[in-house]
Amino acid sequence: MRKTMSLVTAVACLAVAAALSLGVTSCAKAKEKPVLTMGSWRADDVTAWTNLLAEYKKATGVEIQFKPTNPPDYNATLRLQLDGGTGPDLMFARSYDTGTELFKIGYFADVTDLKGLKENFTEGNRAPWTTAEGKAFAIPLAAVIQGVYYNKDIFEQQGIAVPTTWEEFLAACDKLQKAGITPLANGVGEEWDINECFMMGLLPGFVGGYKGRLAYEAGTVPFNDPNMVAAFQAMADVAKYCPKGFEALTYNDANALFATGKAAMFADGSWTLDTFKDVSFKWGTFAFPSPAGKPAAICFHADAGLTMNAHTKYPEECKAFLEWMCSAEGAATVAKYLPNGFYPMINADITVSDPHSAEMYGLIKGKDQDVRFCWPRLMSGDPSGYVLMNQDVIAVMKGQKTAKQAADDFAAGLAKWYKPL
Repeated sequence: MRKTMSLVTAVACLAVAAALSLGVTSCAKAKEKPVLTMGSWRADDVTAWTNLLAEYKKATGVEIQFKPTNPPDYNATLRLQLDGGTGPDLMFARSYDTGTELFKIGYFADVTDLKGLKENFTEGNRAPWTTAEGKAFAIPLAAVIQGVYYNKDIFEQQGIAVPTTWEEFLAACDKLQKAGITPLANGVGEEWDINECFMMGLLPGFVGGYKGRLAYEAGTVPFNDPNMVAAFQAMADVAKYCPKGFEALTYNDANALFATGKAAMFADGSWTLDTFKDVSFKWGTFAFPSPAGKPAAICFHADAGLTMNAHTKYPEECKAFLEWMCSAEGAATVAKYLPNGFYPMINADITVSDPHSAEMYGLIKGKDQDVRFCWPRLMSGDPSGYVLMNQDVIAVMKGQKTAKQAADDFAAGLAKWYKPL
């Protein structure tokens, strides 16, 4: 009898021990923090995002793994992941139509009421990731600035001040040319850059910035109005200040002309900042000046948004991270780690450590900000507004069209498909 009782007791003790062991294991698992993933097309920024996310983990204990995709493959790869239910918890979001489509399908979460989004970002900066119905499908993450790089040594030698109006800009070009100096490095050999970097860089100051663009899109202002004609005329005017043979000059050729001091200015984007970090002369940047009497405006173009998977297993953790990114603290951390020339879009005083990058970031202050003119509404038709503007800019620079003809052709091409809002 005693042996039987001992056996029963032993079995009972083992059962209790096993139960306790399972309980401890379950509790340990319950206490484990989730590991989130973030998808992106910024494959070059692995180190930057790894360090940024490490700071977030240090502050919150939540781990987020950065898993980028080769940039050209991002859209297709992300769609396959989302279709298959394996999409990342957080992900970079394309602006306008591409992002809107994924939201309407139900893959991107609705972040309209996210804390800090409306409070800390302007309507214009939220617009690239907001539907026509006013639903936000991502938060603004980073933008690039389009402006003019200039050789400070040459400007000082020639007694030229940074121009504050378009008329002063042309006068500076004229003075440089008369001194035997090539004023502008830009060419049209690759076509895209003269439109994106120059025409769409100066357009906000000519057409009235964000609200001015909306007036065109709404149909209350025709696409060939005097302001658009003036913008095309501006491109016709700068052609004579570009290098000889600018018709065949590539983007890299133009970059090299400025980097070697053979041209005094180069109209380009902030993404090029690090290209000139080792040049032998002093240089800086200034905003495309508006025509006299018009408010200052600048192209602060939306580069990337950030959103959460509508079907993530960790909605609270994702939401908390996005709200952190919508705070001054989060934006400051982003600014600390993003490559030079990519800037937070938040309305807060953000410190940028690199002097040249900080100078360019400072150009947006006190100015109306807008994205590239054709991006929001004019990209999807045939012929697209981008293609039309690109062709017309090059035509006026080559003397093949007048500014009025270019604006008329731009408007006529859009009229074939574009329906005002």
